[in-house]
Amino acid sequence: MPGKSTKTGSAIPVESVLTKIYVIRGQKVILDRDIALLYEVETNYLKRQVRRNADRFPEDFMFELTPEEFKNLRSQFGISSWGGNRYLPMAFTEQGVGMLSGVINSGKAVQMHIAIVRAFVALRQVALQNKQVAEKLRALEERIGEHDTQLHLIYETIENLLDKKAEEMSETENWKNRPRIGFK
Repeated sequence: MPGKSTKTGSAIPVESVLTKIYVIRGQKVILDRDIALLYEVETNYLKRQVRRNADRFPEDFMFELTPEEFKNLRSQFGISSWGGNRYLPMAFTEQGVGMLSGVINSGKAVQMHIAIVRAFVALRQVALQNKQVAEKLRALEERIGEHDTQLHLIYETIENLLDKKAEEMSETENWKNRPRIGFK
């Protein structure tokens, strides 16, 4: 059952995990601080485990934010609740989160890993649906564009017919108003 832990039976809301996923460097990631909260471990413990197992976390699994990225991220949050960090946050991709569950020895880690993977899957489904909707909108715009061209041609044809009729009417008007010659 989605959103449920099979071990304890307690619900892990995927929605709460979705709010912790950010797009940084074009990748969907979760920050170390948020994973530590979800796994119920200290952030420094999580970082220490990652540094001890650095060979398990290549750049496409985990990367450290640059000072500029961190500054931009903090400005998105408004008032900073991050406190005084000595180190820049680590950002974990979906594969990095999978690797973390093997490195962090916490009962909660397995449960949260399942919820996080479900959240990433949900995001992929939304992205796929958005892509399908965008394709349908593009097709609709093309059809409307064709209709617009056809309607413009119809409008021009009607306008030409009206102009021709106006010319005929003005010629008839001239016939009635012409100067009379001959007997009056």
